[in-house]
Formats: sequence, C-alpha cells, structure tokens
Amino acid sequence: MLKFEGLAPSGGAAKSAIEQGLVKVNGEVETRKRKKIISGDIIHFDSEDLIIVCE
Repeated sequence: MLKFEGLAPSGGAAKSAIEQGLVKVNGEVETRKRKKIISGDIIHFDSEDLIIVCE
C-alpha cells in the first residue's frame, strides 16, 4: 500500500518502515507486513493519512 500510493520509494522501504513501527492502521502501530487492509481502514505514515475506500 505504501509503495502503491507513492509514500515509500520501494517495497523494501515500505517493509522497513513497517518493521520500525512507523505505520499505524486505525490508530495502532502495525508491524505485520501482510496485514489485510479493508474498506474503512485508516493508514497513517509519515504525516499522511490514507482512508481506504473499496467500491
């Protein structure tokens, strides 16, 4: 998700950010690299908030 949205320059950088505890999902630090993201989730990384909307 971070790479796809342009918040991380590569998949490796995204994984590193997650491992370092820099990513929050719904207000809680997320350290799982393959967490299932669903509609309504809010992802916070590097002062950016993404609200997931699936149609």
